[in-house]
Amino acid sequence: MNRTEILHYLRTASNTDDERLLSLIDDCCDEVNRCVRPKTIHRIFDCTVTEDKLIIGNYCFSSKRLADNLSGCKKVCIFGATLGTECDRLLRTYAPTDITKTAVLQACLASKIEEVCDSLEDELKAQGMTLRRRYSPGYFDLDIKENKKIFELMDITKRIGLTLTDTCQMVPTKSVTAFIGIEND
Repeated sequence: MNRTEILHYLRTASNTDDERLLSLIDDCCDEVNRCVRPKTIHRIFDCTVTEDKLIIGNYCFSSKRLADNLSGCKKVCIFGATLGTECDRLLRTYAPTDITKTAVLQACLASKIEEVCDSLEDELKAQGMTLRRRYSPGYFDLDIKENKKIFELMDITKRIGLTLTDTCQMVPTKSVTAFIGIEND
């Protein structure tokens, strides 16, 4: 995990010399690495991008900003990633008694899920793909409810155990779904 990123999530200067904080971050990173078991799923689809929609087969995702991000792409990668239920259990363990450790764990887990997503992108790049920035439901004008379509299209619950609440929040909480445009065919 990236200490600078963790400090950013904690809204702390990246050049801090607070040894107690740095030690707590290291301890939390070790605990996160021992207990979480990341899972991912991804698929590449042919797509059509209009002025304000991404169309994949019978699925239509409405978002001008997503369409702008994917403009010119004929293929898109959709993925889901989760750190698993252990991360939620870890947070519940410390939340009632140690708010500082809970905050640092939150930051470490946020960094870890970003690491998992970045790793997936690196795999795609290693296969020769030129990628656009990932874009997730809940960003700008892409309604979080679009997650329902992603879950259905990818069978995410069955494949990696990620579920949606009735308000389309993901469980486990440290989870991501996203679109990544592929520039080259």
